[in-house]
Amino acid sequence: MGVKRIDPFIVGILLAFALGLLWPASDGVRTGISWAGDVLVAILFFLYGLRLRTSEVLAGLTNVKVQGLIFASTYIVFPLIGLAIHPLLAPVLGEGFANGFLYLAFLPSTIQSSVTFTSIAKGDTAAAVCAATFSNVIGMFLTPLYVLIFMNIEGASAGSISSVLTQLLLPFIVGQILQIKLGDRIRKYPKQLKVYDQGTVVVIVLGAVLDSTAANTWDGVTPLQIVVLIAVSCVLLAIILALTWYASAWLKVGRPGQIAVLMCGSKKSLATGLPMAQAIFPAALIGPIAVPVIIFHQIQLLVCAVIASRLGREESDVAR
Repeated sequence: MGVKRIDPFIVGILLAFALGLLWPASDGVRTGISWAGDVLVAILFFLYGLRLRTSEVLAGLTNVKVQGLIFASTYIVFPLIGLAIHPLLAPVLGEGFANGFLYLAFLPSTIQSSVTFTSIAKGDTAAAVCAATFSNVIGMFLTPLYVLIFMNIEGASAGSISSVLTQLLLPFIVGQILQIKLGDRIRKYPKQLKVYDQGTVVVIVLGAVLDSTAANTWDGVTPLQIVVLIAVSCVLLAIILALTWYASAWLKVGRPGQIAVLMCGSKKSLATGLPMAQAIFPAALIGPIAVPVIIFHQIQLLVCAVIASRLGREESDVAR
């Protein structure tokens, strides 16, 4: 038996994270990477619209069980867990980091990585697109509301949903319009589309870590706190992964729907979370609140990349 090759996707995420920590990138470089990430994501959703048949999108949108499970995981189960562990974490990590995990629990799901991992795992990508996009749109209102109610923070702002509409939904709709003529052609290149999916996630990780490093987010964090933060993030992720996987199996949503629930219902968005934190919290609170979000985000990407790759290989083996 030969040595199993390490998934280059995992290597890419780890290298991007390490580079983001060590590279003192200038403002111009970070702005350029951020702009490149925005463009890549817009193209990504255009390609999703192009490759998905409209009938598949409508089926995903009307899959009530899948959509309901993802929403419940993101905005009911996750917040309940966050509220339950907050009083336990405060004495160990301090109020700032404990608030960070509570804020994390209130965030919407990721969009690009949730959909990308669902696609890689050969799940219901159409349902994932609808659920993850809806999660972010409704999160602009629900997340600040949860913060106001449960964290006693005044002056919350829901931000703007224009970037979600213009960067994600609009390219997807354009792709859907063009897929009637071009869909069959683009679907002939699944390997190239997979490489693009994964490359986009790596660029997003690099940009996010570079920005957090430049903002001195890691200053003042002790090694022991990092260990505890990582351990809590791993346990929290394991709980939510198990709940989404087995709950969707119990409700018999089918394997593609089960994968969509797993990938969308277990994620929390760094791209939405950090800008929203700047609008919601006083400047002095943003640093400690951001650290748990950053750590959980990187762990969820790494773990879900492994799971998505494995599920995708299992489906390929079955197809043979």
